[in-house]
Amino acid sequence: MNRSITGRRGLLAFAALLLPATAGAQAPGGAPASGAWPNRPIRFIVPFAAGGNSDVTARLFAARISPRLGQPIVVENRSGATGAIGTEAVVRARPDGYTLLIGSPGSIVNGPLLMAAPRYDPMTDLVPVALLGQVPMVIIVRPELPVRNLAELVAFSKERPSGVTIGTSGVGGANHLPLELFKAATGANLVHVPYRGGGSTLPDFVAGNVDGILIELPSVLDLQRDGRGRILGVAAVARSAQAPEVATFIEQGLEGFLAASFVGLFAPAGTPEAVLGILQAALAEAAADPEVLARLASFGADPPTGVELTTPGVAAFLQGEVAKARQAIAVAGLKPE
Repeated sequence: MNRSITGRRGLLAFAALLLPATAGAQAPGGAPASGAWPNRPIRFIVPFAAGGNSDVTARLFAARISPRLGQPIVVENRSGATGAIGTEAVVRARPDGYTLLIGSPGSIVNGPLLMAAPRYDPMTDLVPVALLGQVPMVIIVRPELPVRNLAELVAFSKERPSGVTIGTSGVGGANHLPLELFKAATGANLVHVPYRGGGSTLPDFVAGNVDGILIELPSVLDLQRDGRGRILGVAAVARSAQAPEVATFIEQGLEGFLAASFVGLFAPAGTPEAVLGILQAALAEAAADPEVLARLASFGADPPTGVELTTPGVAAFLQGEVAKARQAIAVAGLKPE
């Protein structure tokens, strides 16, 4: 991915470039002019349960851009069907900028590819506004399991007749395909336990009802730090600064094994370009805010670059993600259902 504009100054300059197209719709100081968009509350629909990476990121950016837009932003969780229920609600919404989607791989890429009769086409029914960040995925297990790395997990799962249960955000979700690829690469006897969103896996994991979960790093950092879970590997190029003691999948012998979850903002197709421009300028300013950058860094997320805050940039990124997902689905032998 192009990360040529990563500094705070670069993002602020990028935000300034967006302003001329939208300045007529705003009063001095960044507040909306009378009668201009937005003139009532905005909804961010998160198609997964509260507590997951999408939810946390949505609330972070909503809190930062709401004052700039001059309207409250309500984050609404509508989980179910691997994100399809909440996503479809946005697809069917009026394209006026007041109902927006917090999209992620499960709802935008993997889910539709694994549906025999998808109810929407994310590439034509939605327009990308911006990426909000990307975070690596990890495998974490209960501390009672006698495993401390991925090789030990694989060996233990093969010795255990019932296998090792691993929860994910749902069939076709952001975490499902990496789990299938890990199983295919290692021969591990892992039993997939799908949930309704990443946040829904955590209570069962803490209660001991599932042996482990494959999930985004920020969701389980606290569990690692207080000893309620043991992260066995992070699927990134390099170790996370938030958990430097955890080796990457690549370090543990799985060459090229990378898995990250993006979070992005999407609007119904047909949303006016002027509205998209106002949103993108607000998001660029938020992405350059030191507090936002610190918060993203605190859970190991990469902030968006300037290119990732444009519709063409996100569209190009998604084309690459779809191509990778198709390849992963073929390798895993999954069939649309």
